[in-house]
Amino acid sequence: MSARATELRKGTVIEKDGDLLLITEYKHHTPGNLRAIIQMKTKSLKTGSAGQIRAGSGDTFEVAFLERKKCQYLYREGNGDSIFMDEESFEQFPLPSDLAADSMGYVKENTSVEVTFHENRPIGLALPPSVVLEVTECEIAVKGNTATNVKKDAVVETGLQVKVPLHIKVGELIKISTDNGDFMGRASE
Repeated sequence: MSARATELRKGTVIEKDGDLLLITEYKHHTPGNLRAIIQMKTKSLKTGSAGQIRAGSGDTFEVAFLERKKCQYLYREGNGDSIFMDEESFEQFPLPSDLAADSMGYVKENTSVEVTFHENRPIGLALPPSVVLEVTECEIAVKGNTATNVKKDAVVETGLQVKVPLHIKVGELIKISTDNGDFMGRASE
């Protein structure tokens, strides 16, 4: 499906020169009485490299058709690939580590997550805005070290390292933002 540059937004995936590009930043700029300029920062879903595209408002791009399927995360192989199972067909498939390395710290084994496909090939994960994970390791808070906004390192059950407030202890459930990995609060689950 073709779309004009003015119709694109952050998060859209476009096809260009045989590559899939995720738009990570989008700016529409009109300098005075000159024609509009659209500047987009992109990330290749095949290689992971970043790039920039500068386009006019009349330029068209091919928007990629992406399909999302509910899949269960089973385990991680020795080479780093993550094995998922389609919850409808029960077919198992690997998601290469170079495509999902940043996202897998938020996914526990045997949990459901949406996997994004392009032409029946898995290309990434669609994570929820936040996840709840259990703290497995963290430093003990030192009495008197309670200045405002002091944080300590903690490791959650998936191996992800997170900065948390001093009052958080091992065994607690915490809510973590999947956008930036920030601590959002204790979980009530």
